[in-house]
Amino acid sequence: MKRQFYISDDLEDLEIVEQQLESAGVTTPQIHVLSQDDAGMKAHRLNDVEAVLRKDVVHGTELGAVVGVIAAAFILLIAWATGLPETITWVPPIFLSIIVLGFCTWEGGFIGIQQPNYDFKRFQDTLRAGKHVLLVDVSADQEHLLQEVICEHPKLVAAGEGHSAPGWFLRVRGRFEQLIKGTAWRTTRAHFKNK
Repeated sequence: MKRQFYISDDLEDLEIVEQQLESAGVTTPQIHVLSQDDAGMKAHRLNDVEAVLRKDVVHGTELGAVVGVIAAAFILLIAWATGLPETITWVPPIFLSIIVLGFCTWEGGFIGIQQPNYDFKRFQDTLRAGKHVLLVDVSADQEHLLQEVICEHPKLVAAGEGHSAPGWFLRVRGRFEQLIKGTAWRTTRAHFKNK
């Protein structure tokens, strides 16, 4: 899957784009709008980028984990090279390496939460200018659907491509949202039937 970015200054137009994409078969979890206008986003019922994904938490945690694995391996290598486990067993070096791995992973996430998502850094000036970024994750067979909808909206400006969420994750999330909506609808219907 590929993530396509588009810039717009019109939330009403983005609401129409989102509805048209959903009607064409692109699921809601594949469509997001990145904006600093939270009130406008709620008024137009647009699918906002989650707060945790606006920050670099995931990327920072991954980098921290890589550093942690290297540091843990280094600790175990030093323990092996010095022969320390022969006198005190392997338990302390293994325990220390696990603690270092966990700390580095946590610290990476902590550093990441303080920075904007690395995929969205290029849009910081655009967002400050009051514009909005449409993110659409599409598979190869959905690209023509996206292009058909985008061609109908001349206000949208293509802003490149980026990394998409995995396709399996988007499918699971789409099914989960359908399940929640179906359950909520049945619960509401049963509630009014009983009254």
